[in-house]
Formats: sequence, structure tokens, C-alpha cells
Amino acid sequence: MFVRKKMTSHPFTISPDQTIPDAQELMTKNNIRRLPVVKNGKLVGVVSREDILKASPSKATALSAWEINYLLAKTKISKIMTKDPVTISSDALLEEAATLMRDNYVSFLPVVDKDKLKGIITESDIFDSFIELLGFRERGTRLTIEAPDAPGTMSKISSIIGDTGANISNIAVYRGTAGKSTIVVGINSLNTKDIEDTIEEQGFKILYKLQNN
Repeated sequence: MFVRKKMTSHPFTISPDQTIPDAQELMTKNNIRRLPVVKNGKLVGVVSREDILKASPSKATALSAWEINYLLAKTKISKIMTKDPVTISSDALLEEAATLMRDNYVSFLPVVDKDKLKGIITESDIFDSFIELLGFRERGTRLTIEAPDAPGTMSKISSIIGDTGANISNIAVYRGTAGKSTIVVGINSLNTKDIEDTIEEQGFKILYKLQNN
């Protein structure tokens, strides 16, 4: 699945010339934790609640509340933002987005095409897509099967399910060790006893069964 299918288009943004209170108001009002920083339609940075916290005076400061507010109101976003953030294209795959987030220890990515901000994608979007991809909330049965990691295995399991008139709605393969893999198959039926019996007769092992009514 492509990033453009799951990203948030037209996200809230802030200018580098705006101030910390401006960012705080936007984040609080819209219940968000970070903002792309945009100038003339071009992404120039990212600012987060953590950035604001780091830039704010310590609670142990001798400054008065008025002085603190004055300093924050004078501090531009350009002074505290993260410049040159990691970005991704809208034509990239969700797997690429997830890998970038993981490798760079970030929880969201600005989506940029031709230097223009098109949206953002977050770790929550990735989680939702993972659940959707595996069909975890769909009605039916999910069988977790231990099978040889060998050519023809998927074909055999697919044929067993197809021969009963059931349909495979989702499938995932987790590579194991000692020549074994774990295959999770989503089936659009709650009556899978014949399928289970045949799968085990063919030498496969059912490790777990989950049904969603």
C-alpha cells in the first residue's frame, strides 16, 4: 500500500517566523504533538512538544511568569525546530515509511513531493494499516499454521482452502528457523473444521485459531 493512501493530507502547519505560543496553541487546540514548519509551501523543519519543552525555562528558574511568557513570545519557531527532517514521498510504500521511522527513531514523517509538503504519516497510521492488512478485525477465521519453508507450500495450503469453497482474505508469512515458517491465513468463514482437518492431514500443524464473529 502506498503512503498517499494512508497519509493525512493538508496537515496543520506553522511558519518558521511564528512563535512558541503560536505552536502551543495549535497543538493544544488540535490535540497534536508536532507540526511541519513550512515557508512558501516548502518544508523547512519540524517542531514538536519536546522541542518546546527543551526551549522553555526550567521550573527552577527565578524568572517571573510574565518574564517567561515574554521570552517564549519572542522565540521564533526557526530557533527551536528540527531542520532537515527525514521525509518520504507519497509514492513510497508503507513498509518504507515504517522502516524509516524505525531506523531514525521518529514517530512521524512529513510527506514531500518535489519540495512541496503533501501530508504527514504517523506511527498510528502504520499500526492501523498493519491491522487492516492482516484483516484482524474482519469477520472470519484466522489460522496460524506451522509449515515447511519450501516451494509449493503456499500453493498446497491455498488449494486446501479453495477446494472447500472458502476464500483467503489475508495472508502473512513469518520466516522461522530450522526450515519452518509460520503462516497466518485469514479465511472468510467461521466454519473451518474441514479445512483444519485437511491441513493437518497434509502434514501441516495448526498452532492457533482465532475467530471474529
